[in-house]
Amino acid sequence: MFDKILIANRGEIALRVLRACKELGIPTVAVHSTADADAMHVRLADESVCIGPPAARDSYLNIPSLLAACEITGADAVHPGYGFLSENARFAEILAEHNIGFIGPKAEHIRLMGDKIEAKRTAKKLGIPVVPGSEGGITDDGEALRIGKEIGYPVLVKAAAGGGGRGMKVAYSESELSMALSTARSEAKAAFGDDAVYLEKYLQKPRHIEIQVLGDGRGGAIHLGERDCSLQRRHQKVLEESPSPALNTAQRDKIGEVVAKAMRDMQYLGVGTVEFLYEDGEFYFIEMNTRIQVEHPVTEMITDIDLILEQIRVAAGNNLPCDQAGVTFHGHAIECRINAENPFNFRPSPGTILHYHPPGGMGVRVDSAAYQGYKIPPYYDSMVGKLIVHGKTRQECLMRLKRALDEFVVDGVETTLPLFKTLVRNQDIIDGNYSIHWLEHFLAQGGLKT
Repeated sequence: MFDKILIANRGEIALRVLRACKELGIPTVAVHSTADADAMHVRLADESVCIGPPAARDSYLNIPSLLAACEITGADAVHPGYGFLSENARFAEILAEHNIGFIGPKAEHIRLMGDKIEAKRTAKKLGIPVVPGSEGGITDDGEALRIGKEIGYPVLVKAAAGGGGRGMKVAYSESELSMALSTARSEAKAAFGDDAVYLEKYLQKPRHIEIQVLGDGRGGAIHLGERDCSLQRRHQKVLEESPSPALNTAQRDKIGEVVAKAMRDMQYLGVGTVEFLYEDGEFYFIEMNTRIQVEHPVTEMITDIDLILEQIRVAAGNNLPCDQAGVTFHGHAIECRINAENPFNFRPSPGTILHYHPPGGMGVRVDSAAYQGYKIPPYYDSMVGKLIVHGKTRQECLMRLKRALDEFVVDGVETTLPLFKTLVRNQDIIDGNYSIHWLEHFLAQGGLKT
């Protein structure tokens, strides 16, 4: 096992990693920018190191500063959390060059899955179903027009190095395709420094289903079921639940085993999430995230497997916690991402939290680094915390979620709590009848009243 772990992140995920380390008896090092000097993970860590000014590029993305922090404190491993450097293959390689463990996948797998074209190509080779589209990057409009005609409209133009909805455009007809290609290339170049794009069939009303995996890096891998992340705004997840109300046990087992087998064949190490669009009984691979996900708690709630703890254990060379037969699912879990944003226009609302009262009671979990008097800085994401609720059934889970949302108090900044209070009372959500486009349409039609 590792002797000391440096947590190269901030906010709720840094605190979540810190707690797992403490339960393993491993000393922790918190790093922070000057803006995060009073953060909860900094207060609770065994040691802390300031790594730079507020801008992420000068602190949390500053690899030399992180290396220096490891050297100063004697940390022999780094946990990157999510975001920042968590999917940076070169960072993993640099740590290895300095004999520091990276608590994440092998650099080759991070690099492979970070290129959306290569990821799709690899998934296809591994037997994972993919969305019909181009085999690789689109080099000219003529090629795109040919593929568009072949797979049928509408089509989706996507950045090869993309994520978070950037460099992604829909063309509903041949006449719209050239403009969609031009716009997507420009956005991709600006966001990722790479204007490579590819083409996929655009599904009309799909759900977003992702499979959680855990591998030991030596050919052992298990899946821990699926999460339904279909409630999204601008391709950003808002609410996640597990199991999906759209799948039955046979579908879950089938796609889970397909993914687990692929991870065994890859000799994948650590946690990962293979993401699909699901429509009319068919799964279509869209990408793989080679890190812990924001929504990992819903899986933990229905499996009783601590994903962060197991991520650390397998990175240190330990075996998987169980084989596939040992993974059992119980009940239903839902997560709401509570952000410091105006609930009507989603404008960030940084500031000081004047009153803070998280909900409690049976089956209620809050992952948050917030506290009364905490100042939410304007430099990073606006997450206040994650509310995760578990129940024996989906109906019980929804009723418990309603109660927990009504208990949650965050004063001093605007939050998205009113959005979730509305959603859990909507009949489509209660019935589990929604797709990835549902929330955008709901908001556009004024579903959330001012």
